[in-house]
Amino acid sequence: MEGYSMVGPAVVLGLGCIGSAIGCGIAGMASHAVMSRVEENHGTFIGMSAVAASQSIYAFVLMLLMKNAIVAGSLTPIGGLGIGLFIGLALMVSSIYQGMCAATAIQASSKQPAIIGKCFAALGIVESFSLFAFVFALLLIS
Repeated sequence: MEGYSMVGPAVVLGLGCIGSAIGCGIAGMASHAVMSRVEENHGTFIGMSAVAASQSIYAFVLMLLMKNAIVAGSLTPIGGLGIGLFIGLALMVSSIYQGMCAATAIQASSKQPAIIGKCFAALGIVESFSLFAFVFALLLIS
């Protein structure tokens, strides 16, 4: 099993990054479409497009902590694989849906700029599920 001990850390990072790429891509496409039609709030639209990138950061931190725990012997490779797979899936799905939510927020706020703050609230709600998964993983690792 020695050669496979780092599969779990790699899985969590890979899934988190895949989800962030998809989520940011979805929101980025909406941002481009809207920026071609409106003259203001371009920076806000770009910011909304990048919100789904945070799951990659959580995945990176988890990868490092899981690697260290496996090397130290406090986490088994199979335990790391289970954590990496399921937490990685949670991060991936959350970031994809956050990107979808950001895309609709960009479209809605282009028509009514006064609702931009409210749109960020919805993005934060979706983000909270990534944070829950991240914190739960930390509890499992330690």
